[in-house]
Amino acid sequence: MTSNVPLNELGEFLKKRRSELSPRTVGLPETGGPRRVDGLRREEVAQLASISTDYYTRLEQGRMQASAPVLDIIARVLHLDDDERGYLFQLAGKTTTRTRRHGRQKVQPQLQRVLDDLTATPAIVQGRRGDILAWNALAAALVTDFSRIAEKHRNYPRLIFTDPAMRSLYADWEGSARIAVAQVRMEAAKYPEDPRLIELVGELSTRDKQFAQWWGDHRVAARTVGTKTLNHPVVGELVLDWDTLTANTDPDQHLTVWTAAPGSPTHERLRILASWATEQNLSPSASLR
Repeated sequence: MTSNVPLNELGEFLKKRRSELSPRTVGLPETGGPRRVDGLRREEVAQLASISTDYYTRLEQGRMQASAPVLDIIARVLHLDDDERGYLFQLAGKTTTRTRRHGRQKVQPQLQRVLDDLTATPAIVQGRRGDILAWNALAAALVTDFSRIAEKHRNYPRLIFTDPAMRSLYADWEGSARIAVAQVRMEAAKYPEDPRLIELVGELSTRDKQFAQWWGDHRVAARTVGTKTLNHPVVGELVLDWDTLTANTDPDQHLTVWTAAPGSPTHERLRILASWATEQNLSPSASLR
């Protein structure tokens, strides 16, 4: 009979590592109440890893083996370094080859040139998972100053669910948030083993009950076209048409532009907003390069 010593050791290793992490370390809100155990709870690790609590519990108890992709996700959730990750895979009897990762995306030069030339139209470039890769000054004035957000957190779905200002900005916040969830679900079908995507879904599911509920609905949506009404704190109501253009050189990069009909109140307010952006010295992403 095969010994379960390695699996038991694996479980003890996982328990020790999660005991060293606080909710704040992994981006979870502090509840303020007493915690029965040090560090993260099992259910918190499971949610961040997008696996069931029962699955993770059995893994810690040495009652089952996990696949290499699941171990890779757990290693990211528990902030394991390369040595600890290798040890985890060794205990599990798995090859330590990492799950294939996509290289870091950089905005395509032609899309950056379009952004640089758009001075009267808000525009951003989004990559995989809704990551915000680039923006112009008017987009920063319209939505938020993206340069103030840590690069690893520049993600549109994350912004919608974690920034309270978004709930005031979007007249129909729920409708916009549901679309964001459906777009992430579409990405998940395309890249089911993307660790950063799994981490994003786990974090938002834990932090926001509505995200968790809508994620469970399995609705999907592609980035196409639509109309949004925004309640901007500087210029007031804006009714904007948005359109998405995909880069042929990288189909995972999308240029989203917000426009208004010439002569409309929104068109005039965008001009006022552009002047305000200049006064505030808001920076386009090109200035960060």
